[in-house]
Amino acid sequence: MIVAGVDEVGRGALFGPLVAAAVAYEEGCVPQGVKDSKVLSQRKRESLYGEILHSAKDVSVSMATSFRIDEINVHNADKGALREALLGLRVPVERAFVDGFPLEGLPFPHEAVIHGDASIPVISAASIVAKVLRDHLMALFSVHFPLYGLDVNKGYGTTSHREAVKTHGPTLFHRTSFHIKSLGEKL
Repeated sequence: MIVAGVDEVGRGALFGPLVAAAVAYEEGCVPQGVKDSKVLSQRKRESLYGEILHSAKDVSVSMATSFRIDEINVHNADKGALREALLGLRVPVERAFVDGFPLEGLPFPHEAVIHGDASIPVISAASIVAKVLRDHLMALFSVHFPLYGLDVNKGYGTTSHREAVKTHGPTLFHRTSFHIKSLGEKL
């Protein structure tokens, strides 16, 4: 049976896209060592990322840009990106596991699991793919926007990132409807 897992990274960030990844495996065939991306070192995530891309039946990625998040809100953008990632898989999925909440409009049965990235290996694999891809994007953005420390804070609202936004103002890729408004009158 082919099962899929889907997870997202960047939901709570101030900057950049939310990245959702779906991964499909034969049931029970997720590589050893796959865990929630948040508990793995960067080196281990990178290593597992390559292994997942090589061993999965299929991988699909979807993103919700900061513009989309501002337009429809982060929850709806999250649900849309998760759904798109699952629907982008090119193998016949028989069952899917979603980190967090149920999705509408899927052509196969699925189960929503709160904190599934810590307990369901196929969701953990998806969380690794999403995290590595988003971290790579933040490193690229950091080259173009060096004042915000994106290579270090990954777009999240650290004290130094918030101070940079107060000092330099938001970029086009900051989420103006999602935390940025609270940073002061300058914005």
